Amino acid sequence: MSDQQIGWGALLSGGNAVRSVALAGGVALHAINVYVATTILPSVVRDIGGLDYYAWNTTLFVIASIIGAALATRLLISAGPRLAYVVAALIFALGTLLCAIAPSMPFMLAGRIVQGGGGGVLLALSYAMIRLVFPEHLWPRAMALVSGMWGIATLVGPAIGGIFAELDAWRAAFWSVVPAALLFAAMAWQALPAQSPETSQPTRLPLAQLGLLTLAVLIISFASTQTTLVWNLGGVAVAFVLIAVIGDIDGSAKTRLLPRGGMSLASPLGQVFAAMSALAITVTSSEIFVPLFLQVLHGQQPLIAGYLAAAMAAGWTAGSITGSGVALSRVPRLITLAPVLALAGMIALTLLIPPGSGGEIVLLGPITVALFLVGFGVGLGWPHLLTRVLQLAPKDEEDLASASITTVQLSAAAIGAALAGVVVNLAGLTEPGGVEGTARAALWLFGIFAAVPVLGLVLAQRVAQNMRR
Repeated sequence: MSDQQIGWGALLSGGNAVRSVALAGGVALHAINVYVATTILPSVVRDIGGLDYYAWNTTLFVIASIIGAALATRLLISAGPRLAYVVAALIFALGTLLCAIAPSMPFMLAGRIVQGGGGGVLLALSYAMIRLVFPEHLWPRAMALVSGMWGIATLVGPAIGGIFAELDAWRAAFWSVVPAALLFAAMAWQALPAQSPETSQPTRLPLAQLGLLTLAVLIISFASTQTTLVWNLGGVAVAFVLIAVIGDIDGSAKTRLLPRGGMSLASPLGQVFAAMSALAITVTSSEIFVPLFLQVLHGQQPLIAGYLAAAMAAGWTAGSITGSGVALSRVPRLITLAPVLALAGMIALTLLIPPGSGGEIVLLGPITVALFLVGFGVGLGWPHLLTRVLQLAPKDEEDLASASITTVQLSAAAIGAALAGVVVNLAGLTEPGGVEGTARAALWLFGIFAAVPVLGLVLAQRVAQNMRR
C-alpha cells in the first residue's frame, strides 16, 4: 500500500473523515466535560450548596462511566453501530441538561450519573467501532486519534469551565455541551453503518462483577479521604480482595466483564490489559495533584499551574500521534520503550518537585519537560496496546474486547487516583499540611508510583515477546 492509503490522509479524508470526527467527538465530549465540571464545581457549590458531596460528583460520574462502558457491548449488538452511538449521545446530552438545570446537589448528582453512563457508553463505542468501520492497517492511527482527545480536553476543558466560572455562569458551561452532543449524534447517524458486519447475540450483563467493581471503587475512594492509617490501608486491602474475587468469578463465568483470558497474567490478552492499567495508573496517580504541588511548592497561580500540569496530557497526545505510524516491526520495541520513558519522567519529578522553588523558569522548565515525558512515554505505547487487544480478542468476543478497553482504562484511572489520595494523606498533605506536608506528599507520591512503570516494563516486555513469536 502507498503512504496515502495507510497514513493519516486515509483516516482523515473521504468517508473516513466523518467517521473519525464522529468517533473522536464521542471521546472529546466525555473528556472535555470531565475537566469543565472539575473547573466549575466550586462555583456550583457556592450557588446550590452541597459541599459535603463535592467529591461524589467525580466518584459517581466515574462509576456510572464504568457501568456504561460495560453496557456498550449489549447496546451495540442490539441496536447496531449507528443507533447505539446516537442513543449514547442523547443519554449524555440528557444528563448534561439535568446538570444545567440542577436546583440542588442531589439533583446535580443524578445528572452526573446519567451523564457518566452515557459518556461511558460513548467511550466504549468509540473504541469498539474502530474495528468495525476502519481496515486493520488504520487501527493504530484511529486509536491514537481517539485517545488523543484526552490531551485536547485537558487544554480545552479548563478554559471553557474557567471562562464560565469567571462570568458566574456555570450553568451555561453545561448548556454549551448539549449542542455539541447533538451535533456528534447527527454526524454518527450520517456516517456510521446501521448494522454491524458481524452478527452476535445479545449477552446477559455481568452483574456480579460490575457490582463488586463498583463496590471496590467506592471503598478505595472512601479510604483515600480518611486520615487514619487503619482506614487507609484497610480500605485498600478490601478493595484489592474484591478485585481478586472479580478475577476469579470472571474466569469461569458464562457472562464476563472482560473477554476470555483478560483477567489472567498467564494470558497474552491479560498481559496487555495489565500493561494498559500500569500506564494509566502512572499518569492518573500523579497528574491530579500536580497543580496543587505547583501552587504550594513553586508559587504558581491556579491557571498557570493547571496548564503546566496539562503538559502530561499533551505529551500523551503527542506520543500517541508520533508512535501510531511506526512500522509493524518496530511496535514491540515501542511498547517496551513506553514505560521506560514514563519511569524517567517520574524519577525526574521525584527529584524536582518536592524541594520547591520561587517559580524560576530554570526549574519550572525541567518540571514541565518531565511531565511531558511521562505522558509522551505512555502515549507511545498506548495505541498499539489497544490495537493488540483487538487483535487478540477471541472471535466470539470481539465486541466485548473492544468495550473492555474503556472498562480497564476507567477502572485503572479510578483506582490510581484513589491510591494516590491514600499516599498523599499518609505522607502529610493534610497533617501537618502546608509547605512541609505538601513537600513530603510530593516526594512519597512520585517515589512510590515510580514503581508502577517498572511493573509496566515487565508486562510490556511480555507483550513484546508475544508479538515477536
